[in-house]
Amino acid sequence: MTLKMAIHAFLDDIRTVKHYALHTVKAYSNDLMQFQEFIDMQRHASLVLLNSITENELQSFLSGLLRHGMVKRTVSRKIATFRAFFKFCHQSGWIEHDPSLILIFPKLDKRLPVFLNENEILKALDTVKTDSRKGARDRAILELFYGTGMRLSELVQLNFRDPDLRAGTVRVTGKGSKDRILPLGKHCIQILKHYLKKRMLFQPALDEPALFLNPSGSRISARGVQYIVKRWLAAVSEKTKLSPHVLRHTFATHLLDRGADLRSVKELLGHESLSATQVYTHLTVDRLRRVYEKAFPRAEE
Repeated sequence: MTLKMAIHAFLDDIRTVKHYALHTVKAYSNDLMQFQEFIDMQRHASLVLLNSITENELQSFLSGLLRHGMVKRTVSRKIATFRAFFKFCHQSGWIEHDPSLILIFPKLDKRLPVFLNENEILKALDTVKTDSRKGARDRAILELFYGTGMRLSELVQLNFRDPDLRAGTVRVTGKGSKDRILPLGKHCIQILKHYLKKRMLFQPALDEPALFLNPSGSRISARGVQYIVKRWLAAVSEKTKLSPHVLRHTFATHLLDRGADLRSVKELLGHESLSATQVYTHLTVDRLRRVYEKAFPRAEE
């Protein structure tokens, strides 16, 4: 088994069997192809055997990236790619020893999520007029992001039958093709009902299942959704990197601010572990500290 054959088999598995999101498959592909090019150059060969890959070669590849200025977060992602790839190869019986197990993730600087305050998000939602088909669609997109905390990939994959407006829920497919049911608020339900009445104005094909459509009547792209979100958020906020993920962060932060428990927020966000959700506690604790220092008479004594 060559390294090249193993990479193609792994990418085919995560794409067709595990149904990873397209951007995840692309990221894994880029990482592994970059490593393959490195190995080919190091050995002056194009058919490198998978079981000949050494721990030192993996470490040399990653240390070279760091020396050339690659950020630690990107290097960490590449390590995660190697871990997933070599685990697949080991489980497939192609290698006896996993060389990626020796790799250590670089210590990352903590980055607190960017989020909008309640006035900003409400102003952004109210700014979108829903008379037109695009306005109705854009408002529904913003309401769903803020009202459920779903990921960009989850929203783009939604079909028009996924929201159950009578039950007040929506089914989303998350990472690893895991489904979860998210509750919808009454206001979000009304906005979705209004959009669904306008949806046919996009003139979709009869067999088009997508919930959100582009002007051509087919499923809207992730890039199209990013443009929509950035356009409306930029009208009310001067923060940088205004993206769908900002609305996901806003959803989680506002829930915790209003007293939601961390485990419930974890389930709503579809996080695998509680540690992924705990980053939001830094935001709420910082806010509470500011309130305390401002309000409590002996806070600064």
